[in-house]
Amino acid sequence: MKDIITLGIESSCDETAVAVIKNGREILSNIIDTQIKIHEKYGGVVPEIASRNHIEAITRVVKEALQEAKITFRDIDVITPTYGPGLVGAVLVGLSYAKGLSYAINKPLVGVNHIEGHIAANYITHKDLKPPFLCMMTSGGNTQIVHVKEYCGFEVLGKTRDDAIGEAFDKVARVIGLGYPGGPKIDKLAQTGTANIELPKTHIDNLDFSFSGIKTAIINLHHKQPDINKADLCASFQKTVTEILIENTKKAIEQTGVKAVALAGGVSANSYIRKEFMKLQEQGIQIYMPDLKLCTDNGAMIGAAGYYRYINGDISDLKLNAVPNLKIGER
Repeated sequence: MKDIITLGIESSCDETAVAVIKNGREILSNIIDTQIKIHEKYGGVVPEIASRNHIEAITRVVKEALQEAKITFRDIDVITPTYGPGLVGAVLVGLSYAKGLSYAINKPLVGVNHIEGHIAANYITHKDLKPPFLCMMTSGGNTQIVHVKEYCGFEVLGKTRDDAIGEAFDKVARVIGLGYPGGPKIDKLAQTGTANIELPKTHIDNLDFSFSGIKTAIINLHHKQPDINKADLCASFQKTVTEILIENTKKAIEQTGVKAVALAGGVSANSYIRKEFMKLQEQGIQIYMPDLKLCTDNGAMIGAAGYYRYINGDISDLKLNAVPNLKIGER
């Protein structure tokens, strides 16, 4: 059977990322041009600045990806860009480049859902992983439990009703003066603290999440006690949100009977979350998580997801447009 080479293109936020992937599982190259330093001074991603930097970087990053993989455009079988969800201007840069390239070299185009890409990062790290499994999706824009029934078949079992978990991390970090990006900075400071501050959990009957209550509680605590130990506050915040994630994951396992759980998304790089989820293996639950370099946005995960869409026959045409609020499973 012929190998299938996908060119994964990701530009949904502040990374211009391009990868060459073989058969959905093997990385031939994975180039990431990050804009974190550019946006740090603004305390978050500025959409217009992100779009402009994607335009400047995209051609160079594609060239680097091809060079590292030691291939040319002729060797590519399918071009797989992110087309949502994300910042619409940013998404359009990668998508427009991919559409132009598809037309120029006469290779098929397959639009990829960014969330499906995060899930597919696990296929690269874990060559043996196959559906069905549950995925705890945690990122800056999404928090949801997904039942991955097939490679291209998904059911959302629960989702956030307000802030995504990554958004909560960033807001808490901003309030206590850590700056952007908040997730890694809270993770690092929490390692020097003790989780000795009780924080509220919003209990919901189904598998949905709510993080606005804990975020507001920390904001109020910090305003009332400006000298509160920030390391302890970070440790307590991480412990509480992780307990929420694990409680809902266990409920999802009971509901579906599926005892394989994958983590995905930028927040799955958090060291405390990873450690606590690994403890579930002692209860007979198989845990999968991507390599740290595949947790944040990258082209490899998009190329992997694109491969499975391609062999499923989900070919896109050149009318494909950016969908900033694209839901998982939608085409």
